[in-house]
Amino acid sequence: MPQKIIQVDAFTAQAFQGNPAAVCVLPSPQDDCWMQLVAQEMNLSETAFLVKQEQQHYNLRWFTPTTEVPLCGHATLASAHVLWTEGYASTGQEVKFKTKSGVLTARYENDWIKLDFPVNRSQDIPPITKLGDALGVPLKTVLYNSLGYLVEVASIEQIKQLQPNFILLKQLPISNVIVTSLAGDNSEYDFVSRFFAPGLGIDEDPVTGAAHCCLAPYWRDRLQKDRFLAYQASPRGGVVKIDYDGGDRVFLQGQAITVMRGELV
Repeated sequence: MPQKIIQVDAFTAQAFQGNPAAVCVLPSPQDDCWMQLVAQEMNLSETAFLVKQEQQHYNLRWFTPTTEVPLCGHATLASAHVLWTEGYASTGQEVKFKTKSGVLTARYENDWIKLDFPVNRSQDIPPITKLGDALGVPLKTVLYNSLGYLVEVASIEQIKQLQPNFILLKQLPISNVIVTSLAGDNSEYDFVSRFFAPGLGIDEDPVTGAAHCCLAPYWRDRLQKDRFLAYQASPRGGVVKIDYDGGDRVFLQGQAITVMRGELV
């Protein structure tokens, strides 16, 4: 029987922007090899697979074209959007996802989807010359976390102009890096970022919820505030609202739009 698959642009309200994810709501669990092959076929940064457990509760897994990942923000946002817009769940009720990162929740609030995610704090690390060489810009700060390196650079202009040397980046002990800076005095945003992840089979992820779980505590410490409007300045671009009070959970908000419906044969 054909399996429906839906493509959603996440962290945007406009088609062909934000981060595309494919979503499969499965009638029953499938084996890992099949899910990995589907993700490879879709060739998006992540493909999400859901299996309903009980009312408003779902098992959720995420695959890049090359590997399964323990956490993915935009594909969770896309999954919640599909459940609500395709009639699997009511927008008036919270959806809970059982994942490898614990239980995640999603709520629909005023045309935005609010996600409850675990925080990912970063640690200090000695300077890494090859990381600066790979990025091609001076690095103000270098930290690391379970997602990869987190580096701050001087300006949004440097963020936008980044053209990493992926050959050098893949030679590092960790080949994923979040690059961030303040957005500037005249910007509506608090900070901007980009995420390069050749270690996950993705040279650049357009908009990354998991990266903002790292960026929230970083910028809270520096800006001494709990709420942020962030922009991921990839060529597609996307907007993330963040609420973080210093605890163990981060609330991310984004919008989403369906761009394609199909069937796997």
